[in-house]
Amino acid sequence: MIAVIFPGQGSQKAGMGQGLKESFPESKKIYDIADSLITDGMSESLSQLIAEDQEKKLTLTEYTQPAVLTVSIAAYCALKARGLQPAWVAGHSLGEYSAHVAAGTLKFKDAVRIVRRRGRYMQEAVPVGQGAMAAILGLDEDTVKRACLEVAEGDVVTPANLNGGSQIVIAGEKKAVYRAVERAKALGARRAIPLPVSAPFHCTLMRSAQDRLEPELRVLPVSDPVYPVIANVDAEPKRDSKSAIQALVDQVSAPVQWEAVVKRLATEGVTTYVEVGPGTVLSGLIRKIHPEAKTLHFGAPTDLPKVSSVLAS
Repeated sequence: MIAVIFPGQGSQKAGMGQGLKESFPESKKIYDIADSLITDGMSESLSQLIAEDQEKKLTLTEYTQPAVLTVSIAAYCALKARGLQPAWVAGHSLGEYSAHVAAGTLKFKDAVRIVRRRGRYMQEAVPVGQGAMAAILGLDEDTVKRACLEVAEGDVVTPANLNGGSQIVIAGEKKAVYRAVERAKALGARRAIPLPVSAPFHCTLMRSAQDRLEPELRVLPVSDPVYPVIANVDAEPKRDSKSAIQALVDQVSAPVQWEAVVKRLATEGVTTYVEVGPGTVLSGLIRKIHPEAKTLHFGAPTDLPKVSSVLAS
């Protein structure tokens, strides 16, 4: 059984998806739609930003989010046209929007606009420099929670991404995150590394972004997903549009339960995961969570032979 999974922020780089637009007409259509819709504040097209990023905008979340979504869906459309038929779909954080486009819950033209605003609202929720995130390696969830609680001192610092393989990302106010990093090291963390991000995602500091995004999500035209989407917030399958949108609302300020998502897919009988879009971060995490499974990746035309086993002949 096949699951298609989509990456979130952190997978982006200039040149990602190289050749998709030129090689596959289905992909070109996606790029063209994105270029026509994402124009505000742009001196270059989104396609140019993805290819070259001359102005270094891919580090800013309001540009990162539509860029990663566009490359992911351009790649997915190329595979779908060649016979890919997943039984399940899921995505990490932003990737959950890609999953809902793949499942037909959202139209791409609506998703690419809403994730641009999602990125803008998330960035504006916390002034630059006041929030932070850090990766904690080698501690279990309870110990990371303990580290955060012991040093919070009334500030926000909590687990934000429960990625599996003893990798947990924390988020919150900068001073509290740095205190938690030192406490995690004292509690035996193998590594504790501040991350180069522009905002503290998936914690309660994002509540204002969630409040701004929610009414816009709720008026989007939606359909029930044709493939069940395992949600980040609770690792439960969303089979109708109402629960799908609620999960997208909630995940703005809630932790990403990625380990639980993969374990749910495993219990549903998934044996092959196809990571579609830039990077292979999720494949690496899956190999730690579900080592018996097969992981494949497609993000550019040169990857096509690697995924031939899951395409219709």
